[in-house]
Amino acid sequence: MQIDFAKLQYQYQRYKEEIDQAIHAVLDKSNYIMGNEVGELEANLQAFTGVKHAITCSSGTDALLLAMMALEIEPEDEIITTPFTFIATAETIALLKAKPVFVDIDEQTYNLDPAQIEAKITAKTKAIMPVSLYGQPANMEAIQAIADQHGLKVIIDGAQSFGATFDGKFDSNLGDIATTSFFPAKPLGCFGDGGAVFTNDDALAQKIKSLRVHGQSRRYHHQYIGMGGRMDTLQCGVVDVKLKHYANDLALRQEVADKYTKALEGKGMILPFVDPQATSAWAQYSIRVDNRDQLQAKLKAQGIPTAVHYPMPLHLQECFAYLGYQKGDFPVAEKVSQEIMSLPMNPYLNDDEIAYIANAL
Repeated sequence: MQIDFAKLQYQYQRYKEEIDQAIHAVLDKSNYIMGNEVGELEANLQAFTGVKHAITCSSGTDALLLAMMALEIEPEDEIITTPFTFIATAETIALLKAKPVFVDIDEQTYNLDPAQIEAKITAKTKAIMPVSLYGQPANMEAIQAIADQHGLKVIIDGAQSFGATFDGKFDSNLGDIATTSFFPAKPLGCFGDGGAVFTNDDALAQKIKSLRVHGQSRRYHHQYIGMGGRMDTLQCGVVDVKLKHYANDLALRQEVADKYTKALEGKGMILPFVDPQATSAWAQYSIRVDNRDQLQAKLKAQGIPTAVHYPMPLHLQECFAYLGYQKGDFPVAEKVSQEIMSLPMNPYLNDDEIAYIANAL
């Protein structure tokens, strides 16, 4: 058997008629930049999440940049975040010449450990940026309480978690600003790059809308230094089709995760843990094993692809050497990075495929 990690082609065929119709509607109008589909998707994202403002943009990375620009993050400002994430989380902080300040992770959820945040707060700290890793929000109740106590902003990197909840609310509807990515392999993905920024603050929303079109207040009149951060009309059309089916896809992802867990319990590996206050979008189903490299090679030989999210924490990456961190500074993140392994995860894995993967493991 040959397993498809994400089944993107399968999903396209499943919704092909609707997606092709949406693409051709844009082609027929040739309104490729800020066409009607952009506003339609934003309205539908707002309806889905209950958030007041959903603002599409060019990628999940640019969504983080727009969030920090809107909050006027400046050089030397400090933002507390996790070292166990994709580089975009801290890379965008550094791009604005602010300083990423890392805090170790919780060993069960792999998300930012709230108990370690306050020790890292200084007079320069302006925001906390938790990541909803693998599709599960961090402990937003604890993180928001710390932010409120210290007058800090909260930016949620929800690149992997659109549709996930904490305490009954979508993580897009938490914090001061939340973001997501529509990268093709995300739970809700487009056919290229795309993302969105979410906020319930009217002033921030207006500013973000301006920043994504080079800081324009009206055509060729620039109120802010901004960026070219728009999401293509074509991509908005694609995501809007997928959004109509997304609640069902999320339910199917949960079913796949439950079947994995049932098949793998008690088999000598650490399985994913979901906080009782949270739900996960299951961007990944990631297990921890002692002999990862050998296991990956054996699974590959049996037609089972795997991935490592992520093999090296950010504090040990060459590009962040200037921050002065050393091996041993964040022991949980370092340990998990040596053991973590993601299995094929998508809404369409069937029972035979799950059984095949579980038996091989």
